[in-house]
Amino acid sequence: MNAPTASLAGLDLRAEIDRLRKERNAVILAHYYQKPEIQDIADFVGDSLELSRKAAETDADVIAFCGVRFMAETAKILSPQKTVILPDMDAGCSLEDSCPPDKFKAFRAAHPDHIALTYINCSAEVKALSDIIVTSSSAEKILSQIPPEQKIIFGPDKHLGGYLSRKFGREMLLWPGVCIVHEAFSETELLKLKAQHPDAPVAAHPECPPHVLDHADMVGSTSAILEFAKTTPHDTVIVATEPHIIHQMEKAVPEKTFIGAPGADGNCNCNICPYMALNTMEKLYIALRDLEPKIELDEEMRLAAKKSLDRMLEMASATVGKGDLGARD
Repeated sequence: MNAPTASLAGLDLRAEIDRLRKERNAVILAHYYQKPEIQDIADFVGDSLELSRKAAETDADVIAFCGVRFMAETAKILSPQKTVILPDMDAGCSLEDSCPPDKFKAFRAAHPDHIALTYINCSAEVKALSDIIVTSSSAEKILSQIPPEQKIIFGPDKHLGGYLSRKFGREMLLWPGVCIVHEAFSETELLKLKAQHPDAPVAAHPECPPHVLDHADMVGSTSAILEFAKTTPHDTVIVATEPHIIHQMEKAVPEKTFIGAPGADGNCNCNICPYMALNTMEKLYIALRDLEPKIELDEEMRLAAKKSLDRMLEMASATVGKGDLGARD
């Protein structure tokens, strides 16, 4: 059982995490939405699939995934021989929660002529029930390879699915899930912010609802938004995704100004992912110390999930984790 945080008083957590990283032969992964101190201690910072692929390429025995549960599961699917730990097993995802495997299985059974094109933000069980997994980086390229006559179920994110449907003119059955972070952005407050900074482009994640994407100058994955922030000639950028990615932007181009898109109350505090926030330096230390909480997957289910991930990697080729869904004309 994990020790209470109170017992860690006086520890140099950064030094202890570094010590345990070496002792455990561990690699520490941090998603862009993690707190800055966790990003700064990680071996790799990035998108969820990009991180899992990098970890699989290392000789590490332990993967400490500072992200959410479905991300750690993906790392285990790709690296079954490695021990995968998550600092807080309660670090879930509203998209994963919206799509219970039994209901998804029944939905698939009710539409046998449809293939399931499923966003990576889902459980390993749902991945195992899917035909092809996509990321926000790879979705457009993969969808373009599916024959137009093929009927498609897209889940669990209705906003990402809707964005793709509109862009491709492709009708799809959309699972009604949303990301609570991206759902919280306010169109009214965004328009006020744009009026205050008329020259600042808006970079938005496709998990945002249409009324936010309609005002975006660039729509793309977290990696693509970060790349846009680095390369745009504009000095100020409005960022419509989880605001902790701004830490990487400020490190990369400190001379620029990055403003988090606001929520309904006029600030971006409501857009901090509560699940990502569950991971802390204290919990990372304890997880490395105890090798718990640990991701365990049924082997038959893991192989089925890996099949849908492998299909994605095959179709996306070398563009996975690097491209974006495209800028507006």
